[in-house]
Amino acid sequence: MGINRRKFLQRGAAGAALFTILPRNVLGRMNGNKEFIAPSDQLTRGLIGVGGIGRSGSHFISDQNCRMVAMCDVDQKHLDSAFEAAKKNWNETVKTYHDFRELIHDPNVDIVHIATPPHWHGIMSVEAANAGKDIFCEKPMTRTIGEGKRVEEAVKRNGRIFRLNTWFRFKDTFYGLGTDVKPLKKLVDSGKLGWPLKVRISGATGFTWKFFWVGKENLEVQQVPKHFDYDLWLGPAPFKPYNAHRTHQTFRGYWDYDGGGLGDMGQHYIDPVQYILGKDDTFPVKVEVDAPQQHSDAIGTWRSVTYTYEDGCQIILEGEGYESPGKVPYIEGPKGKVYKGFECTIPNVQEIINEMPDPEPRNTDYLDCVRNRRQFALNESNGHRSCTIVNMGVCALRLNRTLHFDPKTQMFIGDDEANRLIYQPMRGEWQNYI
Repeated sequence: MGINRRKFLQRGAAGAALFTILPRNVLGRMNGNKEFIAPSDQLTRGLIGVGGIGRSGSHFISDQNCRMVAMCDVDQKHLDSAFEAAKKNWNETVKTYHDFRELIHDPNVDIVHIATPPHWHGIMSVEAANAGKDIFCEKPMTRTIGEGKRVEEAVKRNGRIFRLNTWFRFKDTFYGLGTDVKPLKKLVDSGKLGWPLKVRISGATGFTWKFFWVGKENLEVQQVPKHFDYDLWLGPAPFKPYNAHRTHQTFRGYWDYDGGGLGDMGQHYIDPVQYILGKDDTFPVKVEVDAPQQHSDAIGTWRSVTYTYEDGCQIILEGEGYESPGKVPYIEGPKGKVYKGFECTIPNVQEIINEMPDPEPRNTDYLDCVRNRRQFALNESNGHRSCTIVNMGVCALRLNRTLHFDPKTQMFIGDDEANRLIYQPMRGEWQNYI
């Protein structure tokens, strides 16, 4: 790469000084229809990663509220394709970057949207926060527990607005469940189900949609394509010889970059449960796994992951070959059960829900939060907590044993090997970035 952090930041600071005489937020701008957009009405966004989720319809957008001004990718084919799509879709020429640090330090970028593999989320979020940028990060928030702590600290220290992109705690129905969060939250808060509660996330709710994100063992060494900077794609991850299956759409099957189906889908399902149970300020104290011994590099499948909180509440994730007997409730308490489609064993459940006050309003318009400096509903704090639950499960799967967790220290109890997975070493210069 030929540039270290100090030299890069020095170069970025010198470049930024050129813009201080007439900054972007003073000028305003013209959109693709030749209409003037006042600086107070339009934010700008830089997108890192344009080969997968970054190119999806809900993310690859530019409009009067937030204009896409920059994009970055280490795969030149991805970058060229996205650049041409921007010209076609928005009639605009978007600045392109090969190195994410140049995008982050671009003075014309307000919001950094991180759509890379998870092994980059922590470094990029911290770097963006330190550069004074607001952050829109795809799930999982980070690949390790320690990286999540560093992101939370950096966002708070720099007064930035962070959004984690999983939306089920505040809108839309769960995959396959047939209801949104609000009635479940009100029912749980009513106490009519009793306590403690057990939440079962099974195939009936669609959890196994991407369950088989598994890796391949004994990959043959392949030549790196000329258009792809594999070394920068790896970044902080340990060096492994190139094979196409390690990258792009199949990277989730390898511990170095993600956590398989649990890493990919876990936060979508677990984050709303944290909210429903009222546990956004804590973590489970134990995680148990039922799984075959995992390979050191390639992720395999598993039967179940069970989390237990100090008060006895549980979250049970069902995987391959795990079949609960009979009809499976989504939420079960000593006094009642709730099934898929909000079928409930408690009489007059709708009347109970109607009598309960609505949950406290949350800020769910991210751009409005950025403009008015208000914390987003799913942010660096509660997002870190639900992501930590995912990563607790990943650690237990890798080690194939029960782990006990201290919510205060955010460390495993009496298990040095598990704690080494919380703060994993980073390759080369990247150890200085987080």
